[in-house]
Amino acid sequence: MSDKPNLFVRIIRGIWWAINNTRKLLLNLIFFGILIAVIAASGSDNVIQPPKGAALVVNISGALVEQKQPTDPFDEIARDAYGQSKENETLVSDVIKAIEQAKNDDQIKMLVLSNGGMSWGSLAKLQEIGAAINDFKTSEKPVYAVGGGYSQAQYYLASYADKIFMNHEGNVSLDGYSRYRMYHKGLLDKLKINSHIFRVGTYKSALEPYLRNDMSPAAKTANMAWLDDLWGAYVQDVARERAMTPEQVDMPIDQFLLALDEAQGDLAKAALNIGLVDVIDSDLNITKALVDVVGASKNKMSYNKITMDDYLTYRETMPTSYEPATERNIAVIVAKGTILNGNQPTGTIGGVSTSKLLKKARLDDKIKAVVLRIDSGGGSAYASEQIRTEVLALQAAGKPVVASLGSVAASGGYWIAASSDKIIAQPTTITGSIGIFGMINTFENTLAEVGVFTDGVATKELAGLSVTRDLPQVFKDMMQLHIEHGYRQFLSLVANSRNMTVEQVDQIAQGRVWSGQKAFEFGLVDQLGNYDDAVKAAAQLANLETYSTKIIEKTLTPMEQFYRDVFNTAVDSMGIEPSQPTVIGRLLGEVSTSLETFNRFDDPQNAYLYCMECTR
Repeated sequence: MSDKPNLFVRIIRGIWWAINNTRKLLLNLIFFGILIAVIAASGSDNVIQPPKGAALVVNISGALVEQKQPTDPFDEIARDAYGQSKENETLVSDVIKAIEQAKNDDQIKMLVLSNGGMSWGSLAKLQEIGAAINDFKTSEKPVYAVGGGYSQAQYYLASYADKIFMNHEGNVSLDGYSRYRMYHKGLLDKLKINSHIFRVGTYKSALEPYLRNDMSPAAKTANMAWLDDLWGAYVQDVARERAMTPEQVDMPIDQFLLALDEAQGDLAKAALNIGLVDVIDSDLNITKALVDVVGASKNKMSYNKITMDDYLTYRETMPTSYEPATERNIAVIVAKGTILNGNQPTGTIGGVSTSKLLKKARLDDKIKAVVLRIDSGGGSAYASEQIRTEVLALQAAGKPVVASLGSVAASGGYWIAASSDKIIAQPTTITGSIGIFGMINTFENTLAEVGVFTDGVATKELAGLSVTRDLPQVFKDMMQLHIEHGYRQFLSLVANSRNMTVEQVDQIAQGRVWSGQKAFEFGLVDQLGNYDDAVKAAAQLANLETYSTKIIEKTLTPMEQFYRDVFNTAVDSMGIEPSQPTVIGRLLGEVSTSLETFNRFDDPQNAYLYCMECTR
């Protein structure tokens, strides 16, 4: 009898030994496979260098971002195995840097915009790249755009080219801007989930998906206003660059159908006839047109070119490539993503981690001013105030802070900007959304449906709060009063910072979203401009005659950097391409993101400064 437990234990241990060692073997195979690929790649004699008289190919991959999210190499391998690869990201600053450096580089003869791999880019980001392209054109080097077809974002950049080429089977999609959301009220009702909502503001519509099954009239009015502003700016920019009228770019659908009918249903020919593109042809002939300008590549398979990533790598190897003329005395800190509590990775704003970056700039005697680059729709009210407090500490230390608003700086994103010495936004920045809300879901009715109940006793009304019971009315009253206090606090800090009365701020607040242009007219921002304008403003405020910037960001540990370098080198050497999500995959991702948005929030007082309308 005594041998049976021992035999059972030995069997379990044997199974565990097999599982554990199999796991180790698989991990070792992956690791050493990657290591071999790295050694093979690093052992090659290939040195990146642009061929003389080459074209710089601006080939944006994935989404345009202010700051990349961190990547765990092994998580990426696992995701890719299941067809769930994370979308590629391209830094706006990298694109602009490459174009700026190519302008005066004698080895670069022309610029080719080939952005078929770009999935998305906000208008504000596209405008900054467009400005860099126009500056490049002052060198009198040609700019061509090539593509099998053009999405709306891709075409915006293409419009800055001297000549636009498109495959004869392609199409230009100018669909306009829209704002559609998924509404969950019906689902919550079916699941008998009770959403307890606490909010202030007529237009604070972030919680509407939990309150109703459609967009409210107030939200439709507010959304339509800023969408019209953005679309108007898009049309004006494209019309200017293409020497067309706005009416030709923003053609009514019935007129487009007539143009398509005249082209016998040929979308590419219709785009040519309208004037959206200059040449429609086969890829072979388009390549020949580029060969006529820069010559053929060494292997004669294409035209003489260097990709943007290779060009940036080449420039980094040059000894004096990035040596500033003066001491780096203006700190640039990027606040991108949702505002959460504690320490957060890059690509997300953390109340503690972002405050640490600001504190680092404050304690650095060489730093004389700070540019806070914001690209955020907000998040935790508590974390937002932590960051704003550190902005005030910078100012108290005699270091001016300029808030540079990117694509979006709304709600909590505007909260952290409000007290800056100067706020600079682009006309197409999405900002405002001055409002606050709270939400707690309880599941007492859901559990009752399956026969689960919560009951007991407590010495006071607020003891034993739980999502398995209804919230006591006194707690609901407390939450609403707290949210109303937060709204008054928001109004007051904006009023004090912007030299306005609380009543004036309230008229343009109420959670309403505005374009940067409208925000400037209302006094929520000081100046319309881009990132470069913000750096100049910071230098002026700090009385700096000479200046250069220093990016302060969360750094990887040596081990994290090693794994990232190993993974990236292996991917490059093995030619691994990320898989593209299917339509169903994108739909499921949208549903998941919509439902999980508020689950990520971690404000200790359940109060949020967040603009759902401002998110992608």
